[in-house]
Amino acid sequence: MGTLIGIIIVLFVLGSMMALKPNGIDQRLDKLRMTARRLQLNPKLVGCPDWIKGRDNEYGRGMLGQYCLVLDDIKLPHTRYQVIDGQWRPDSSFVDTSSEDKTLTIPSAIRSSHITTTAAVNKTQFILDKTPLDLPVSIEPFVKGMLTKANSIIIYWEDIAYVRPLSNPAYHHTLIERDLLALKANLEKWALEMKQQS
Repeated sequence: MGTLIGIIIVLFVLGSMMALKPNGIDQRLDKLRMTARRLQLNPKLVGCPDWIKGRDNEYGRGMLGQYCLVLDDIKLPHTRYQVIDGQWRPDSSFVDTSSEDKTLTIPSAIRSSHITTTAAVNKTQFILDKTPLDLPVSIEPFVKGMLTKANSIIIYWEDIAYVRPLSNPAYHHTLIERDLLALKANLEKWALEMKQQS
């Protein structure tokens, strides 16, 4: 009788431990984010910004991975880009691209509940307009938007879709670092292009 109780207790403890173990997708996502952190891409899980189409193709819905590259000695303009047809396009709610004016009025990043400030921005600061993403095929379909400000360039993407077998059947853990290095190289390249034009 004592042996049976001992076996039941051991099975109960092992079952509880197995329930605490993260599933395969969570383990893959953890590996992706830890590699990104090691490469100084500063990953975070954030709520989808209201200017990006998130879950179910609705603005501001769901959660996205935010990967931020901080670049010393670089001053970047405050811009927002969305991905449209595989190209960077200025966020239409942020800037009016239909006008031929040389300067545009955009909402400031600083807002209060009663006052919205605006700032004049030179239209040439949106030099990445119509630039192809040119990212690895395992990352590109999941990229949603990009934000630049001060010395940071931030990319928003569905990093969980990158590790899911249904959305990325070509996923392999050995390709994570290569893909993230390509992402980092592109972020640096885009930042330098914007710095040269500012």
